[in-house]
Amino acid sequence: MDRDMVETFLAFIAGMTAMGCCTGIIVMLIRRRTKQPLPPVEVTRRLDEVLERLARLENGVDSTAVEVERISEAQRFTARVLADRSAAQSLPDKPRGYTTPH
Repeated sequence: MDRDMVETFLAFIAGMTAMGCCTGIIVMLIRRRTKQPLPPVEVTRRLDEVLERLARLENGVDSTAVEVERISEAQRFTARVLADRSAAQSLPDKPRGYTTPH
């Protein structure tokens, strides 16, 4: 009985190993068949052109952001100067009395 159990166990192990190897071979063949060919030279050239255009666009957006920041800084500075000036130079009160036009 012990010998029958060992033979059954070895047959099971052999079957599982064979199934694993067959599965690996089938998966490899499927992957090899579905592999896409390399893109033609024209496509890679166009992709390089698109990348260059995107880089230029990114540089343009960055420079625009810097200019907008400079404008906002100038606006804050102008508002602060005007607020300080109006606080420092308040209009004097009108003199009381008679004013006659001449």
